Amino acid sequence: MAGTTANLNNTGDNFNLGGQGIVIVKNLEVIPGGKTLDTTGFTPATIEEGHLLIEETATGVIKPMPISGTAYAALPASHTYFGVVVSSVRTSKPFVSVLLRGSVNHVAAVYNATAILAAVKAALPLIRFIQD
Repeated sequence: MAGTTANLNNTGDNFNLGGQGIVIVKNLEVIPGGKTLDTTGFTPATIEEGHLLIEETATGVIKPMPISGTAYAALPASHTYFGVVVSSVRTSKPFVSVLLRGSVNHVAAVYNATAILAAVKAALPLIRFIQD
């Protein structure tokens, strides 16, 4: 499997961490060591806490879920839901801790998941999506 790479150089840019800690309500299990995401085509400067992750089924490449305005776009063909970003990171440094089991306050997340929430819940049964 071809690996995903990212630039390790610091660029000096900053991002808002004001919402950190309110989206991930309970963190019970993550992927040890986390994942490096393929952010090709993902235009926001940050990947926020609580952002949904997807996996390309043919390659195993992990990516942030595409967005459309203030909501998540449709799940791309040949992809499955994979997990949830635990802590906000720069898109230019897409090294993330991935929640596999726990609780997520999805209404506090940056992007609206209402249209896809039923499918996400079915695909990620160890993550409880709540509204606080």
